[in-house]
Amino acid sequence: MIRFLFALIVSLMPMTALAKSIVVLGDSISAGYGIEVKQGWVALLQNKLSQADSPYEVINASISGDTTAGGLARIDKILAAHKPDVVLVELGANDGLRGLPPKLMKDNLAEITQRARNAGAKVLLLSMRIPPNYGKRYTEMFYDVYPQLSKELGVPYMPFILEDVALVKELMQPDGLHPNAKAQPMIADKVWEHLQSLLK
Repeated sequence: MIRFLFALIVSLMPMTALAKSIVVLGDSISAGYGIEVKQGWVALLQNKLSQADSPYEVINASISGDTTAGGLARIDKILAAHKPDVVLVELGANDGLRGLPPKLMKDNLAEITQRARNAGAKVLLLSMRIPPNYGKRYTEMFYDVYPQLSKELGVPYMPFILEDVALVKELMQPDGLHPNAKAQPMIADKVWEHLQSLLK
């Protein structure tokens, strides 16, 4: 009996070693603000991975209201706890809504990216935009951070995560800032499209 149990444990060890994980480091857009967690794009992404018989498990480390500074403060513990193969970084919107300097946001995102890569993870930046009432110059400087980091650090980025969603009233919650449940499959499809190349 003991030999059987030992053999069973040994046989399971390779499967455990092959386990892979994807961490989503984001804010309310990824935390599922205003909707059920199972309706959110992160949960739907896990469904896509499962349907594709992918070995990846998605870990949602998103917190509503989080900034790039908050993500930077949390990233080391997250990397140590989950040892992810891929990190999806969806942060920046709250920096912009608070009018924080884009340079500070860029520095924080760069440090998050470097720490994740130093831990052996691939990184995908999920771009955000802020409302036009913040002024053309500021909004352009804000969004330009993502393609700049992609070029400077050699990491992929996904264009505005709420493209084709943010300006469609039927897909947004009453606050005009957060996508509703109807929009989540569209977001999941968009992320999935950009993520697949990192999983090969």
